[in-house]
Amino acid sequence: MQKRLSQVAISKHIQAHASIYVFVAVLFFMGVVFGAIVVNSLSLVQKEDLAYYLQQFFGQVSSGQIADSEDLFQQSFIHNVKYLGCMWLFGISIIGLPLIFIFLFMKGIVVGFSVGFLVQQMNWDGFFVAVASILPQNLIIVPAFIFVASVSTAFSLQLMKKVFMKQSGHFQMSALLSKYFLFFLAAVGMAALAAGIEAYISPVLMQIVIK
Repeated sequence: MQKRLSQVAISKHIQAHASIYVFVAVLFFMGVVFGAIVVNSLSLVQKEDLAYYLQQFFGQVSSGQIADSEDLFQQSFIHNVKYLGCMWLFGISIIGLPLIFIFLFMKGIVVGFSVGFLVQQMNWDGFFVAVASILPQNLIIVPAFIFVASVSTAFSLQLMKKVFMKQSGHFQMSALLSKYFLFFLAAVGMAALAAGIEAYISPVLMQIVIK
């Protein structure tokens, strides 16, 4: 019953803020495109340095010399939760609304740059490496980032309407904050799932592709 109620609440929230979700999703994919374009602006020396470190990493992966899965899970989970938590806090601060968009755009740049560099350096081999190493966890964590960015934006806009426009009516701040916190917990669960995929599944896929 609780699970069904949560699903209904999330569904209603998405329907009520569809325009925000569209804007946030477009902003993220603009970051991906920008990140891919940035690869072409790198100097030859920068590309050679990155390619060297990439070859070293591939050599370690192919020989099985990769970090422990538990350490990978912990690092990935903590990193993503910190990133999501910052965007969540920006929504409460009101003035942090532009920072939500900046953080999401930066996340898109990282994804676009990573994929773009692999493809540029290795062509189709790089594409398959990106599918094995980057795609699996991002199928979960990217929707989590878009979800938190949209929720934070909607929450921040609601606060601004109440504070600056002085809207009338009973403002149930505690209920709004509770729902806002539950949405963040849902995103944390998605981050845990993505970290599990990155720690236990992606390394195996990378070894298969690289070998």
